[in-house]
Amino acid sequence: MAVYKNTIVTSMLIVMFLLPGIVQGETRHYKFNIQLKNVTRICHTKPIVTVNGEFPGPTIQAREGDRLVIKVTNHVKYNVSIHWHGIRQLRTGWADGPAYITQCPIQTGQSYTYNFTIIGQRGTLWWHAHILWLRATLYGAIVILPQPNVPYPFKPKPHKEITLVLGEWWNADVEAVINQALQTGGAPNISDAHTINGKPGQLFKCPIKDTFTLPVEQGKNYLLRIVNAALNDELFFEVAKHQLKVVEVDAVYTKPFDTKAIVIAPGQTTNVLLHANKRSGSYFVAARPFMDAPVTVNNKTATAILHYVGGTSASDISSFNPLMPRLPLLNDTAFATSFSSRLRSLNSVQFPAKVPQTVDRNLFFTVGLALESCSTCNNGSRASASINNISFVMPSISLLQAHIFNISGVFTADFPDRPPTPFNYTGTPPKNLITSKGTRLSHLPFNSTVQLILQDTSVLTVENHPIHLHGFNFFIVGRGFGNYNPNTDPAGFNLLDPPERNTVGVPTGGWTAIRFRADNPGVWFMHCHLEVHTTWGLKMAFLVENGAGPDQSVLPPPSDFPKC
Repeated sequence: MAVYKNTIVTSMLIVMFLLPGIVQGETRHYKFNIQLKNVTRICHTKPIVTVNGEFPGPTIQAREGDRLVIKVTNHVKYNVSIHWHGIRQLRTGWADGPAYITQCPIQTGQSYTYNFTIIGQRGTLWWHAHILWLRATLYGAIVILPQPNVPYPFKPKPHKEITLVLGEWWNADVEAVINQALQTGGAPNISDAHTINGKPGQLFKCPIKDTFTLPVEQGKNYLLRIVNAALNDELFFEVAKHQLKVVEVDAVYTKPFDTKAIVIAPGQTTNVLLHANKRSGSYFVAARPFMDAPVTVNNKTATAILHYVGGTSASDISSFNPLMPRLPLLNDTAFATSFSSRLRSLNSVQFPAKVPQTVDRNLFFTVGLALESCSTCNNGSRASASINNISFVMPSISLLQAHIFNISGVFTADFPDRPPTPFNYTGTPPKNLITSKGTRLSHLPFNSTVQLILQDTSVLTVENHPIHLHGFNFFIVGRGFGNYNPNTDPAGFNLLDPPERNTVGVPTGGWTAIRFRADNPGVWFMHCHLEVHTTWGLKMAFLVENGAGPDQSVLPPPSDFPKC
C-alpha cells in the first residue's frame, strides 16, 4: 500500500509540474458505495442501483485544479464502472471509466479508486455508470467552481446555484427491458416517466406527487446547472413565464444569449441564469422530449415547481397552482436548430477558443442504424447500429490495457477514415442493411489536429445522434441537413468562436463537423449517448499515441486497477 501511495503522489507531482496551465488545488475524497435501494415513483416500487442509497447520486463538488480521489466499492450483483463525463483525464485514462475501454469493471465485492486532477476546466459536468444500462439510476452531477477569487465571466452574479439533473424512469427493471429487446430483435420498451432530480412531478396519475421544488426570492438571480442524464431522450427544458440566459455548455463558457427554452441531448450540460422577476406565485419547470424522426419516445412531461418565497411553503405543494410553460412541440426541428446555431464560445482573452485552423487528419464517419443476423430473433435479424458500417464489438479486457502492455489479438488499429462503400446517405438506403462487426480503432499521432464529419444516414431511419467523445473537448465548426458537401460546406465553417463541447447532436438527416487536437495520449471511446444505440454498436475508439516529451505519455495504472 505504501508503494502504491508513493507512486500516486509521484505521478501527481509530475502532472502538476509538467502539464501546461495546471493549478494546484485541494485533494477531495469521496466514497461511493454501490448498493440497492427500494425506490417508489409513479406508484411503482422497485430496487434500483444507487450510490450510497441516493437517487440521483451525490454531487461531486470541486474547484479547477483540485485532485479527486473517489473510492468506488461494488455491493451489487452487477459489474460496475463509473465515467466522469467531460473530465479530460489528461494522461489519466485509467480513471475515465468506460468498461472494457479504459478499465475492467469493478466486480461484486471489489473496490477501485478513481484518482485524477481537474485541469483547465470549470463548470457543470456529471458522472454515471458506464456498463450495461445501469446509468438509468446510477448518476449525479459534478460542479467545478472556478479557482478562488476568480469571478464568473458573466453578469449578474447569481444569488444561488441550483443543480437540475434530468432523467428517465422505468417501472420495470431496465436490465430486463434491454435484454428482452436483444432477444426479440426489436427496440426496447420506452420509459414510463421523465424526472427532474429523480422526481417525475405532478402530471402523473399517482396520488403521491414526487416533485422537486425551487424556492426563489423576487429580484434575485439564480444559476441553474442543467444535466441531461436521460438514457435515450433529448429534451426541451423551460420555466413558465421566465427567460433563461445561456452562459455555459459542457463546462465551457459561452457568449450569453436569452431564450425561452433550451434543447439538451443526453450527455450534455447547460448552465442558464434565471432572473426571478415575478412578484409571487408558482411556475412549472418542465422537461419534455425532442424527437423529429419516426421513432417512438416517451412524450410525458416531467415537472418541478419554481415558487416565490413568502407565499405557500415548500412543504405544502398540494396547494400550489403553477402556470405551465408552452414547451416546443415534440418535433420542433426549427427551434432546436435555431438554439444550436446561437451557441458561441466566449472566446475572451481569459477563455480563448483554440480552434485548430489547419487539419492534419480528415475523417468522415457515417452514424446510423442497421441490421444484424440473429437466428433466435423475430424475422431472423435484430436492430443494430454502426459507425462507417462497423458495429463495434466490445473486447474481454480493456483496450487501454491491451494498448499499453502490447497485448495482441484484442483490437486492430485499422478503423476506416471514411465509409467503405459510399452511398446517398440521407436518400434511398442501400439494399444490404446488414452491418459488419469488429473491434477496430482509429490511430491518431500525438498532437495531430483532426476534422471529423459526422453524417447521419437513412438506413432503417434518419435520427438525431448525440455523439460523445471521451478525453477531449471539440469545436462544432459546422452543421447542416442532407449530405455533407466537401466542396461547398466548409466555406460556412465557424473557425472563430464555435461552441466547444464534449457531446454534440448530429441532426436528423444531416451532418455535424467537429475539430479537435489529439493532445491526450491513450484510448478514447466515442459513441452515441442514446444508450440503446450504444448497446446496438454505434461506438468506436481512438488510439492516440504517446508524445515525445516526458509529460506526453499515459501514466502507469494504479495498483488496485480492476481485473477482468
